[in-house]
Amino acid sequence: MKTINRLASFTKADHRYVYLGTSVIAALGLVFSQRNPTPLSFLAPTGVFQDCLWAILWAWLVVSAAALVTKLMHWNDYRETSPFASERFRRGARLGSYVVVAIAAIFFIDRCVMSFIDLVRVSIVSDSNPSDFLSSLVYMTYKSGDFFIRGIEITIALAIFGTVIAFFLALLFVFLRIQTFDRVDNDLVRFFKSIGRGFATIYSTIVRGTPMMVQGLLIYYAGFTVLRGMGFETAQANQIWSTFNAGLVTISLNSTAYMMEVLRGGIESIDPGQAEAARSLGLSQWQAMRKVVFPQGIKNAIPALTNELIINIKDSSVLSVIGVFDLMYATTTVAGVYYRQMEVYCVALVVYLILTLVASRLLEAFGKKLGAEAPATLPSSN
Repeated sequence: MKTINRLASFTKADHRYVYLGTSVIAALGLVFSQRNPTPLSFLAPTGVFQDCLWAILWAWLVVSAAALVTKLMHWNDYRETSPFASERFRRGARLGSYVVVAIAAIFFIDRCVMSFIDLVRVSIVSDSNPSDFLSSLVYMTYKSGDFFIRGIEITIALAIFGTVIAFFLALLFVFLRIQTFDRVDNDLVRFFKSIGRGFATIYSTIVRGTPMMVQGLLIYYAGFTVLRGMGFETAQANQIWSTFNAGLVTISLNSTAYMMEVLRGGIESIDPGQAEAARSLGLSQWQAMRKVVFPQGIKNAIPALTNELIINIKDSSVLSVIGVFDLMYATTTVAGVYYRQMEVYCVALVVYLILTLVASRLLEAFGKKLGAEAPATLPSSN
């Protein structure tokens, strides 16, 4: 409703640069009109009607030029002497600008959109890969649609399941990471707290300091070697330790380190006095963390935590090195079949962009529902 009200207010208001802005749109409309119509064109058969639209665009440019000349000649008293500054003429110019915008949009649809639809129609029925860039892109995307769809499904599955698993692992690891000695702890408890804190610190340092591609290779071949050492045949080992399973483990373990540090930052942002107040009320260290500190810390970390899903959508592409059939692997496969790289990699780029934008909007809505700020766009963790 707000959008409709804003649009209504915009259409009713007078705009200072209505002639200049609409003249640019009219010029673009004339450029579109000069393109050759396709068999799907709905304006080409109309003849006179098309010429009338073309004439209206030119008429607007002439009127705009006249208004400009008048303003230059009567710079100091333009509002008092120029007919273009009158209320009636301004209202007519505003309505005329909407007509010009509509005509330019009609020419754009007729010449550009219908041209693209015709290109798609011709490309998908072609017997061989066309030579030009756009037709080849459409042809390969259509013929290899199953590859791309499967790759997209695997990419989404890896990102979602990997992020969810990493979140629960990060909760465990951050609990180990923030352990401090309590006054009631005996030597054995202090020993295990030191071991847990040290393990979480070393894990975070190693994972965040190495590329996920190297981690994926090590995890995949390590798992395969272990299964072969247990007596499994190669086919059995491949079935148990598939590339998807190895990729899921890689993303989960990699994201755990980053999400652990995000959670730690969110928890440490809580005023220490709250934990002390909880302890003074008789709660144990674990109870104070679970009931007071953790809920607030997780809420503070929600924007960065949800952003990890977007990072995993992009970073899953490196797992193609171990044979995970994600979007990147599907793209490389199609490029190898047709020996055309630029077209298919442009398809992959657009798909990744769409996935990240959709995920960003969904996570933004999710964050608002939980009362957290919208997630910021962060660079890749790798």
